[in-house]
Amino acid sequence: MKISFVIPVHNEQDNLLPLFDEITRMADAERYEYEIIFVDDGSRDNSLQVLKSLARDCPAVRYLSLAANRGQSAALGVGFAHAAGDVIITMDADGQNDPADVPAMMARYGEGCDMVTGWRRNRRDTLSKRVGSRIGNGIRNRLTGESIHDTGCSLKVMRADMVKRIKMFKGMHRFLPTLMRMEGARVVEMEVNHRPRRHGTSNYTNWRRAREGFFDLLAVRWMQRRYQPATIGEKHV
Repeated sequence: MKISFVIPVHNEQDNLLPLFDEITRMADAERYEYEIIFVDDGSRDNSLQVLKSLARDCPAVRYLSLAANRGQSAALGVGFAHAAGDVIITMDADGQNDPADVPAMMARYGEGCDMVTGWRRNRRDTLSKRVGSRIGNGIRNRLTGESIHDTGCSLKVMRADMVKRIKMFKGMHRFLPTLMRMEGARVVEMEVNHRPRRHGTSNYTNWRRAREGFFDLLAVRWMQRRYQPATIGEKHV
């Protein structure tokens, strides 16, 4: 089983090397067959230069650079399309997700799950972010019929052939558990570690997340109501 780590990057030049070191140490210790795909989402700092250096020095590293900033969902979608693994693992580039959680998530995935999504129960963020996320998750769950505590956690383990079928419109990364269920996935949630950001500042604000998330939620709710999976009874093709 090959693992593809897909990591969107936007102005994270100082966080990339420490994250790369953590991922490779963990993956090598677990003897995973893996690749690390970084997707530079129009960074204005030296993130792309750091990625080029990593790719030169490590055969497991691949990078893609978007011509302009298109957001996290677009970056993830490009990474998914180019991933060669049977399993895709996503995480943020800011170092707040802990690669040490991956082995336990992979063990749970191996029990027959199609997606294991992280739950940052003890978040290392500002009070306003924690409150905003709690409100957002509550509204999202109520309207979509979900029970996920933390859809915003980027640390996710997913069956590659399923997630590749999802069209990653803007904002859809926040609804991946729901969208995976629509593909027939068995989704479980696990508590994971969450760490303070090492360097830089967040690319999101509560107001921006709430404004965009509201319209995204309406779109996903519409998709849930209109989705009509077709089951083949017989075939001769």
